[in-house]
Amino acid sequence: MTPSPEHTATTPIPPGGPEAHGIGASLTATDLVAKTEGTFPYAADLWAEGLLWAALHRSPHAHARIVSVDTSAAEAMPGVRVVVTHRDLPDAAGHGRGVRDRPVFAHDVVRHHGEPVAAVAADHPDTARLAAAAIAVEYELLDPVTDPQAAFEAEPLHPDGNLIRHIPLRYGDPQAAGEVVVEGMYRIGRQDPAPIGAEAGLAVPRPDGGVEIYAAATDPHSVRDQVSACLGLAADRVKVVVTGVPGATGDREDGSMQLPLGLLALRTGSPVKLLATREESFLGHAHRHPTLLRYRHHADARGKLVKVEAQILMDGGAYADTSADALAAAVSFSCGPYVVPHAFVDGWVVRTNNPPSGHVRGEGAMQVCAAYEGQMDKLAAALGMDPAELRARNVMATGDLLPTGQTVTCPAPVAELLTAVREAPLPPAEESLLPGGPEGAGEPGVVRRGVGYGLGMVHMLGAEGADEVATATVRVSGGVATVICAAVETGQGFATLARQIVQEVLGVDEVHTAPVDTDQPAAGPACHGRHTWVSGGAVERAAKMVRTQLLQPLAQKFGMSAELLTIADGKITSYDGVLSTTVAEALEGKELWATAQCRPHPTEPLDANGQGDAFVGMAFCAVRAVVDVDVELGAVRVVEMAVAQDVGKVLNPRQLAARIEAGVTQGVGAALMENLRTNKGIVRHPDLTGYPLPTALDAPDVRIVKLIEERDVVAPFGAKAASAAPVVTSPAAIAAAVRAATGRPVSRLPIRPQSAAVQQPGPPGARQ
Repeated sequence: MTPSPEHTATTPIPPGGPEAHGIGASLTATDLVAKTEGTFPYAADLWAEGLLWAALHRSPHAHARIVSVDTSAAEAMPGVRVVVTHRDLPDAAGHGRGVRDRPVFAHDVVRHHGEPVAAVAADHPDTARLAAAAIAVEYELLDPVTDPQAAFEAEPLHPDGNLIRHIPLRYGDPQAAGEVVVEGMYRIGRQDPAPIGAEAGLAVPRPDGGVEIYAAATDPHSVRDQVSACLGLAADRVKVVVTGVPGATGDREDGSMQLPLGLLALRTGSPVKLLATREESFLGHAHRHPTLLRYRHHADARGKLVKVEAQILMDGGAYADTSADALAAAVSFSCGPYVVPHAFVDGWVVRTNNPPSGHVRGEGAMQVCAAYEGQMDKLAAALGMDPAELRARNVMATGDLLPTGQTVTCPAPVAELLTAVREAPLPPAEESLLPGGPEGAGEPGVVRRGVGYGLGMVHMLGAEGADEVATATVRVSGGVATVICAAVETGQGFATLARQIVQEVLGVDEVHTAPVDTDQPAAGPACHGRHTWVSGGAVERAAKMVRTQLLQPLAQKFGMSAELLTIADGKITSYDGVLSTTVAEALEGKELWATAQCRPHPTEPLDANGQGDAFVGMAFCAVRAVVDVDVELGAVRVVEMAVAQDVGKVLNPRQLAARIEAGVTQGVGAALMENLRTNKGIVRHPDLTGYPLPTALDAPDVRIVKLIEERDVVAPFGAKAASAAPVVTSPAAIAAAVRAATGRPVSRLPIRPQSAAVQQPGPPGARQ
């Protein structure tokens, strides 16, 4: 039994003739037409014969002991097929990305608001929701631990304790000191990934006792492994089929929704579908780590950095998830893209009873960027120096060392990036667009303009010894190429890039990407630019192997090496012009295929002093923010974001620009409005009314002033990750611009109105 409609990730060449193709061309995205017309099949659209509907009973408390669970009322309701709890699972069934410390259903204790306790399958979605609400759970309330600083002394919230990881970084001379010292404390809020489209899934039982799961999973093999382990099934009896992903930035990597679905399908023997509400999305998936950062920067009288001291405390929420990885990035990049001779940093991530934290684009790096850039502004003020000039005197370059002791071997054109945004013309003032919007409350007389700079860096691929590998198959038959790779298209453009790679290497116009499922070899999660590098590298290698199969017979026929033949504009020609034929003619009657892997060079874990070559590569970004601030109301309007980015090589100009613009906009949200608020661990207003997101009216003009194409020699095509760097850097630049406009310290993100307002004396009746 298979659900319908069947998803395919391919789109034919648009009418009106073939596009320019290959690396460097702005190919139209493969799913553009379907998504624009509303025909793209998302997981929420799936259907199957005999379909049942699922609903979850979630804890209304952040911390409580479960005394009893009574499912009798729910089971007695007409239309209810089954109710399941932890008793229906193997003992010690746990899941999670990174660390599998999270139960499918809470049993002895609930550790965060919204944690699943039971699940229902019924013949109608309303019946399922009513039955879930009818489950009677008796709770003994416990005091929630919501302050991560209190977690160190609190009773253990989890059998593994409250401390998830501690990283002490020791680099240089602890006695080193500068002539000028500045200190600061910074707080970063909890940002939700706010996924486009409903989170949904469908589980279908198999005749062999296994289960097939259809979901918008961005790491299907990880979901398969978690489902098989938690349900007590062999991995080959669980298949995950990736349905249309509307877009993802880390929110669709875990299996917390697929696990109850799989269990319900097995218990009922019927297909079961779960369609999460927006509230459930806010309560269930991982968020950006709220972080408290304390910094002390030392510099000499000329502004050269001498030493950085820092303490970084991240709130991991109830379970570990990918918190250890986020902390590693935060500690490793705690000094930013600057040369720092001495660094002493302690980083901790702890469990609390707050909502779960995990992978969100730029995790770890974004939080420390806001803090170290705030310190650079403080240092510039203490030295009486231009903030951009101070940065220019300290930027790192290729060959410099990170505080982890790792040499930056990739291109690091940080000085050139900063120069590009410094020299870009400033936008004109527009009184018609004041903070608060057209016809808003802003008044020209109290609006001040500020200009601020941010320099940021991110790592690419996994870190600390992660085995990064992807496998791809390229098959050519009838003049049409098909790419088979389990790299999920999440909006980052991999499906389009795969087409471009094959077109470039083989000269074939029509290229399709096959639907993704776990019958294919794993390609890993869609984060940190992995699919551009690792999966794209596997596609390139497989295509080159097919190219050799295609060219070798021709070369032998003419008594030459295949390396002397070139493919361009759909033609195969020899260096001397003796051989000239079309690719279509050479492929006629042939079926060629090859499978290849790409595995970047290995990394190593950070040691007891935070030292080690933990990262495969890095990408850098510079942003200049221009803001207008109503200094009475504290309202902020981002006028323009000028971006210069280190991209290695531009693979698809249109897609690259879109990724940078989207990253900047996500950064605007983190800087000014996005903060999932809680009260004693209870999420307040878990909806898009209580959690505002940037709209088209909030998005600033994004001006890409420079893209530096300095190839990273160890990366396929020399390309670098594009979308995370502007997310990391933009909030810091906006905060710097607000500081410049108001003179206020601005040490908290998102920036609240009271942080941007400047109290001014005025006549009686004037606004204060």
